[in-house]
Amino acid sequence: MHNNKDLILSAPLSGPVMPLSQVPDPVFASGALGEGIAIDPTNECLYAPCAGVVVHIARTLHAVTLRADNGAEFLLHVGLDTVALAGEGFTVLVEQGERVEEGQALLRLDLDRIAQHATSLISTLVLINGDRFRSIPVAGVSSITVGQPLLHVSAVQSQTALDSSHSSTIEPARGRVRVAHSGGLHARPAALVRQTAQGFVSQSELHFAGQSSSSNSLVGLMGLGIAEQDEVEVVCLGEDSEAALLALIKALSIPSAHEQPRRPSAPVVTLNATVEEGVLQGVCASPGLVSGPLFRLHAVHLPDEPGQQVASVQHHALHTALQQVSADIQCTLHSAEQRGEDEEAAIFSTHLALLEDPGLLDAAKLAIDQGCAATHAWSQALLAQCDVLQALGKPLLAERANDLRDLRQRVLRALLGDARRLDIPIGAIVVAHELTPSDLLMLSQHAVAGLCMAAGGATSHVAILARGKGLPCVVALGSALLDQQSGKTVVLNADQGQLELTPSAQRLHHVIEHHQSQVQQRRTQQQYAHVPAMTLDGVTIEVAANVASRGDAAEAHAAGADGVGLLRTEFLFVDRNTAPDEHEQWTAYQGVLDAMGDKPVVIRTIDVGGDKQLAYLPLPAEANPVLGLRGIRLGQLRPELLDQQLRALLRVSPQQRCRILLPMVSEVDELLNIRQRLEVLSAELGIKHRAQLGVMIEVPSAALLAEQLAEHADFLSIGTNDLSQYTLAMDRDHAGLAARVDALHPALLRLIAMTCVGAARHQRWVGVCGALASDPLATAALIGLGVRELSVSPPLIGEIKARVRELNMAECQRWSQSLLGLNSAQAVRQACQRHSMPHAFVQQQQQQQQQQQQGEPPCTST
Repeated sequence: MHNNKDLILSAPLSGPVMPLSQVPDPVFASGALGEGIAIDPTNECLYAPCAGVVVHIARTLHAVTLRADNGAEFLLHVGLDTVALAGEGFTVLVEQGERVEEGQALLRLDLDRIAQHATSLISTLVLINGDRFRSIPVAGVSSITVGQPLLHVSAVQSQTALDSSHSSTIEPARGRVRVAHSGGLHARPAALVRQTAQGFVSQSELHFAGQSSSSNSLVGLMGLGIAEQDEVEVVCLGEDSEAALLALIKALSIPSAHEQPRRPSAPVVTLNATVEEGVLQGVCASPGLVSGPLFRLHAVHLPDEPGQQVASVQHHALHTALQQVSADIQCTLHSAEQRGEDEEAAIFSTHLALLEDPGLLDAAKLAIDQGCAATHAWSQALLAQCDVLQALGKPLLAERANDLRDLRQRVLRALLGDARRLDIPIGAIVVAHELTPSDLLMLSQHAVAGLCMAAGGATSHVAILARGKGLPCVVALGSALLDQQSGKTVVLNADQGQLELTPSAQRLHHVIEHHQSQVQQRRTQQQYAHVPAMTLDGVTIEVAANVASRGDAAEAHAAGADGVGLLRTEFLFVDRNTAPDEHEQWTAYQGVLDAMGDKPVVIRTIDVGGDKQLAYLPLPAEANPVLGLRGIRLGQLRPELLDQQLRALLRVSPQQRCRILLPMVSEVDELLNIRQRLEVLSAELGIKHRAQLGVMIEVPSAALLAEQLAEHADFLSIGTNDLSQYTLAMDRDHAGLAARVDALHPALLRLIAMTCVGAARHQRWVGVCGALASDPLATAALIGLGVRELSVSPPLIGEIKARVRELNMAECQRWSQSLLGLNSAQAVRQACQRHSMPHAFVQQQQQQQQQQQQGEPPCTST
């Protein structure tokens, strides 16, 4: 029942009542979703707490959102972690868009089945538009039956204009900050701001250049046109406004760890480009040299605007299409996370957030309410926002508009039933005005040779994905590109940013030979990838793989890896509301060991904290996160989290193949503390022969103490990425310094040498799991300094093994010492190049005949 804007909600379930703060789930308990109350249900049906409209039913049927007649919106969520049931135990009794009366049945529940698979049956009733309403539980209620009064909901003054329309008795928290994100507040930084804001009850806005946007709208935030180093005002209003303000200032002022060094921005469109001597000039987005027939990829065609439409039908069509696209993106996102493709995962995580953006959804729904078809309503809403970003005159934001165009096309395909069946020739060079991320994923499954676009830029999401998949790509080739005839044979020289339209027969022959040589070299390397990598004088070097999942491990094993040199366990802990339990962790770790056959697996304990936050592990804001609570330091702060992981690691079988690696160790006492914990846990579990325990050398103090650490550790593994930035005092994510953070700096080589010498005094082996291990130019230097294991990206296993076989260990040991006296990383690289090329060529010629006769792996110089 309600009176104007006031409303009394009746109980939707029977059972004991508790405040949200006592719910064993941090998202509900923190109030991040809004105010409300919880019930531990004893009946098997969920009822409407008031009259209203069903505005959303979860795809997995475990939750219903209801909008009351006064505008208040409520989320009714049955159980905790019930999304994993995928609808099992739930029967929907209403339809989305249907009007219901108070007490009407919404869901039928199989409590026994739900209880067997969910974390808890505790169900929540949450007011989700707390900017307009407040809820107060009915006093003195500890247990309730369906239909009894439960919550009193009253309207409050709108907070859409936070700085002026709220009651003067509550002052908003305000602060100013310069945006530190490379390229300004484009899609991914905007998504970070949105995610941060959603962690607080307070409402927040960003103000810039006379305009403002809610922190909850990605499109609105990007539409402000905020550039790097622009100063913005942050305004927060609510009970936790001060905390929200500090968190948002941190999110704006500290670049994300995944941001890449800035590349020169390409023009978004170069319509005045011309064909000069049969060559179109653009900008390299992903290198390579290929030839093949042109294939023109056209955008989705939208039919003419139909007449007046039935709004309810069109709302349902749009909702269905959005759910379909959301499910597809979630599948792509999960696949990228499982493969450890962080950049790809970040792109599609942003797409998911854009798909839920209230600004876009409201615009499309309003157009439908005015009689528009769902196709045209969605198209108009997306194109209008694209125009806003394009008009800002900032190349990076204009490129981000391509993400919106991608979502426009994906949803239109779902609405139109466009299956996109394309007859793309194998080895084609695809031409388009501008490709989208989903286009690229589709094309990569058709074995195309390369991509070229009339528009686009080298910093676009498509460029990032093309580089990750090794597809040559040139952007900003101009409108003349679109005039070229499909089927004609061209050369895409992405290294030079050129499309050669009229290559001669000799040029085509050269390109084909070059391509075939590369393919043959990789085949030869892969043919012998499963053979141990042994130097010419008989020293075996273990070439392992860096992986992030069981799937990665299976690929690495198939590629010839001698083991896993680094399993990053963070994939189990991120993007969820609760930590994985011991059994889930054990299952994941055992799966990796099983996938590697009889090979050893190095598993690093969780390395989060600092700039890698977990939703269920709140930590204080840090001025310099990379120097804060990271790695083993966090494990010491939260020992129960580390103990649970150590128990799971001790349960894998066989223990002889498991090697536990500790990140961010800076002193011997940290190692001794964990070793003692392992002994205690091993005794509790009845384990007599436990896994080896190693230390990651990634801070200078660990390298300087290598001999002392090696006395108590079973092995040492050097993480050159972090060791580089800590030694050189340069942030490897800093746009202006990233190019100088070179692990071949002589200071880094001295620390590596010191580590190997210290380890050798206690007969411990040393590996390298950082990016330097994957650089063939560094192989001779690393093994000459004493490294005996190289953990690399799986596709490079064959190449690195081939490089090892070209080398003489004794010669490498003598030569590598000369590098320690050089003055710069550039000097070291030049010395490595001089040592590598003639050395490999001469040895290749000398040994080819012997190897062909004996069937040994040939030298394949890179």
